[in-house]
Amino acid sequence: MPSKPLTRPPGTLYRGHEGMWSWVAHRITGVGIFFFLLVHVLDTALVRVSADAYNEVIGTYKNPIVGLMEIGLVAAILFHAFNGIRLILVDFWAKGPRYQRQMMIGVGVLWFVLFVPFVVRHLMHVFGGH
Repeated sequence: MPSKPLTRPPGTLYRGHEGMWSWVAHRITGVGIFFFLLVHVLDTALVRVSADAYNEVIGTYKNPIVGLMEIGLVAAILFHAFNGIRLILVDFWAKGPRYQRQMMIGVGVLWFVLFVPFVVRHLMHVFGGH
């Protein structure tokens, strides 16, 4: 029986399976986390310049927009961490590639189970003032 040719979405080289999408999401979350860390190091370095300058910058972060951005940061960190563990298993466990789809589902379930309670609690803090 001849093998079925690979079908690709129009206009792309990618097949769209979980491996490709997790690769893309891993890179995007990694870049986002990097830029957060860069800003964090820079604003923390202000302590050496002036405590007042540091306090002023930190004060600008206390608003709902930054609170919502923190939700995105936690989403990125959780996905990046769990997907990184999945990638380690795919690379270093002999059966890893065979269970890639199941592990991706596991990443999604773990992400959801930890992320949803965080969002609920964080939104209460951001908009409730507690």
